[in-house]
Amino acid sequence: MDLGIAGRKAIVCASSRGLGKACALALAGEGVAVVINGLDADRLGAAAEEIRAATGAIVTPVRADINTSEGREALIAACPSADILVNNNAGPPPGKFQDWDEAAWMGALRANMLAPIFMIRALLPGMRARKFGRIVNITSAMVTSPKFADMGLSTSARLGLTGVSKSLSREVAADNVTINNILPERIDTDRQKFMAERMMKAQGITMEEARRQIASSLPARRFGETKEFGDTCAFLCAAQSGFLTGQNIHLDGGSYEGIV
Repeated sequence: MDLGIAGRKAIVCASSRGLGKACALALAGEGVAVVINGLDADRLGAAAEEIRAATGAIVTPVRADINTSEGREALIAACPSADILVNNNAGPPPGKFQDWDEAAWMGALRANMLAPIFMIRALLPGMRARKFGRIVNITSAMVTSPKFADMGLSTSARLGLTGVSKSLSREVAADNVTINNILPERIDTDRQKFMAERMMKAQGITMEEARRQIASSLPARRFGETKEFGDTCAFLCAAQSGFLTGQNIHLDGGSYEGIV
């Protein structure tokens, strides 16, 4: 299926590895020129080379911290007329409510709510003027199913972004600009390795057993693949997806228990 976005330009935040890299790779495979972002220069350069080699697309790496105004400005300067924006950022570590002081809360809000909001704010006027824009926020399954108190920092900040995005999506839909969220759970990335390591220490089990327990908790009985995630993102950015907006797309192996 031709997604109709060849020749478009995209900024994919936090994309030197993991879910962001999967999205950049999928978009590049559709002929999109992608700007990728990260903090580790070596890893960022390697990701750019990998995506170029796999797709032949134009790939521009930008080393920048999107939690800062300077970092966001550098990223936007590399592609000021982006047609596609994929917001992604590392989440805060799990913890205990009583341990989260003001600095912890402000850090979570800065990374997982304010940074993506400011990226949207900068690029949205151009998208509306050109009558094409696709914005995808990578959030978390915890936004609609806040099952674990230790994920409260991430859940709260991403829920704020979800609320802003929903209200904006209604305002900009007539300009062929869509805003959607992908809610991952148990996609096989370094984040899942980290969660398995926590389980190993807490239960005194092997990595293999920790991963088995995690996978068996999902109806699909397996981890999600990063390619599945990237391809879902690319579809949300397709020319054919202009009528799909303001939605939370669960990519979680069937773990979401709600109806709506």
